[in-house]
Amino acid sequence: MLQPMKQVRAKKALGQHFLTDLSIARRIASTVDVLPELPVLEVGPGMGVLTQYLLADGRDVRVVEIDSESVDYLHANYPQLDGSIIHGDFLQMDLGAVMPEGEFAITGNYPYNISSQIFFKLLEYRDRVPLCTGMLQREVAERLAAPAGGRTRGILSVLLQAWYDIEYLFTVDEHVFSPPPKVKSGVIRLRRNGVTELGCDERLFKTVVKSAFGQRRKTLRNSLKPLLATADASLTGEPIFNRRPEQLEVGEFIEITNKITASRQQ
Repeated sequence: MLQPMKQVRAKKALGQHFLTDLSIARRIASTVDVLPELPVLEVGPGMGVLTQYLLADGRDVRVVEIDSESVDYLHANYPQLDGSIIHGDFLQMDLGAVMPEGEFAITGNYPYNISSQIFFKLLEYRDRVPLCTGMLQREVAERLAAPAGGRTRGILSVLLQAWYDIEYLFTVDEHVFSPPPKVKSGVIRLRRNGVTELGCDERLFKTVVKSAFGQRRKTLRNSLKPLLATADASLTGEPIFNRRPEQLEVGEFIEITNKITASRQQ
């Protein structure tokens, strides 16, 4: 299916590292098989090494690609994608317009330089995206899946785990890319959990999480000091505020959010 004589030139500014190992591409494509009925939106298909296996399953596949050279390649090599190639910046797109009906899955070999932003955008569409899989820098992939207590746990770990169950599936070595990156990659899968409401002020929840990890070496009593400024002194004396953000489960961040909300209402 691919035409190697007309390969796309990798562009450093776009963070392009083209996967060359077809067996790994097949494994990544299979990560969406847990929900086989869903149409798939692939981010950054490049020359279609992953796309070809998604299409082989007979799925409704649409792809978003910012690189015009890659878009031309896809048009030339994948006529079955006619009308399903969207040329543009995924981060700036209204995904409701790209995928106007029902639920859909997202997958891709995500550019390292925007992978975190891709997952922040996923959160905006969580009610329509029950499944998200893909490959990204291993360090970031491990962070997203990190449980409470893990040193790599961060803002996205908590925000995503509030709505998704996250699995770190496997590691991919550098030598299977062209050009090879300087770091290993990791493949993850996010499946929507049963949470429909957090049971707290969601905007304040995000602020609490971001503030806590913004000074992650400090205890919550210190990192959340601006949010606790008007709180009753008995609140800041509670043991949970002696802990650091990476030690907390999602439910404990929700608990703190509700404590702050209640204190403000007194």
